[in-house]
This record gives sequence, structure tokens and C-alpha cells, in this order.
Amino acid sequence: MDRDSHSEDTLSAMVLENIKNKLIHAFRATGESRANPQDSGSTVRPVSIGRSYQANEELRRAQIDGAITWLRSELLEMRSQDLQLAQTLLGLNTEIQRLRRESFAGVEVEGDDQQ
Repeated sequence: MDRDSHSEDTLSAMVLENIKNKLIHAFRATGESRANPQDSGSTVRPVSIGRSYQANEELRRAQIDGAITWLRSELLEMRSQDLQLAQTLLGLNTEIQRLRRESFAGVEVEGDDQQ
């Protein structure tokens, strides 16, 4: 079970890293299209716009990192709930099997008494 948990951790980390990269790429492409100076005919950006762009980029990255952290915590909570549910279901299955055995044992005893 520990090996499965480790592989799920690895898979979850890979999926989240992929989502992070896609979000960063999407935000970068959106930011570049907004900051693209071709529309104005100018090819040189003032320093203040460059700094503003850099600050916005850092803010976007921080927001993406925060979202990924939140997703990671939600996935871990879901895994914990899944494990608890699995344990509960296994316990119920064990109890059902025990009750079936007791029930069949009682039927066999009654059947023996009637003969």
C-alpha cells in the first residue's frame, strides 16, 4: 500500500506541475499580448512599463503557486477521505461476511434439528 501511495504522490506531483506550467504559459502569453508594443508602433518599452510587467508576472506566478498549493492540499485531503472510506467499507464487508457465516451456521443447525 505504501508503494501505491508513493506512486500516487508522484503522479499527483507530475499532474500539478503540468497544470502549473500550462497556467504560467497561458498567463505569460496573455501578458505578452497585452504588453506587445506593436499596436502602438513603438518597439521600445519604457522602464516603468517593464517593471510593471515584471511585477504583474511575479504576482501571476504567486497566484498560480497559491492555487497549486491549494489544489495539492485538497488532493491530500481527498486521499485521506478515500482511505478512511476504504477502511470503513472493508470493515463493513468483514462484518457482513461474519453475519452471513453466523446466519448460515444457524440455518444449518435448524436444518439438522428438523431431520
